[in-house]
Amino acid sequence: MDNQISVEKKKKLEMTLVSEILNRNERALNTLYKTYRRMIFQYVSKRITHAHIAEEITQDIFIQLLESLRDFRFESSLKTYIYSIARNKTIDYMRKKKIKRIVFSHLPSFLVDGLVSVMMEDGLEKEDLQNKLEKTFNEIPDDYELILRLKYIEEESVQVIAKKMLKSFKSTESLLYRARKSFIRAYSHSDN
Repeated sequence: MDNQISVEKKKKLEMTLVSEILNRNERALNTLYKTYRRMIFQYVSKRITHAHIAEEITQDIFIQLLESLRDFRFESSLKTYIYSIARNKTIDYMRKKKIKRIVFSHLPSFLVDGLVSVMMEDGLEKEDLQNKLEKTFNEIPDDYELILRLKYIEEESVQVIAKKMLKSFKSTESLLYRARKSFIRAYSHSDN
C-alpha cells in the first residue's frame, strides 16, 4: 500500500515538474537537468568511451527530451522516458559509427559525415556506395589519393605528410586542397 502511494505521489510530482517546464519555468528545467544529468551521462559514458562525445550526446538527449515533453503521456516514469531517449540516441551514434567504420574506413573524414547521412536518409545500398567510392578514388590522380589517405585515414599532420612526400609545407597544403576538390568533384560526377 505504501509503495502504491509513493508511486502515485512520484507521478504527481513528475506531472507538476513537466507542466512547469512546458510553461517555461527555468527553475523546473534546472531541477530536471540536475536530477537526471549525471545518471544519463554515466549511462552514455558506459557505452561511448570518449567523454566529449558522451557529453554531446547527453546534451542532445536533453534537447530531444524538451522537444518531446508535450507528447509525454506518463505511461512510464519520467526517468524511464529519459533513459529510452538516451538508449535510442546512444544506439544511433553507435550505428552511425559502425557504418563509418565498415563502409567508409578508407575515406577522408571531410566526406564521411555527409555520406553517412545520405546513406541513412536515402537508403543508399552499402554495395552501391562502396562501388561509387571506389570509382571516385580510381578517377582522381594517385598523389591526390595518397595525400587524402595520409591525412584522413592515417591522420597524419600536414607537416608529417610534407616530410613523407618530400614537399614543402605550403605545397603539401596546396596539394591537399586540390585533392579534396578533385575528390568531391569526381564523387559528384560519378553517377553521370
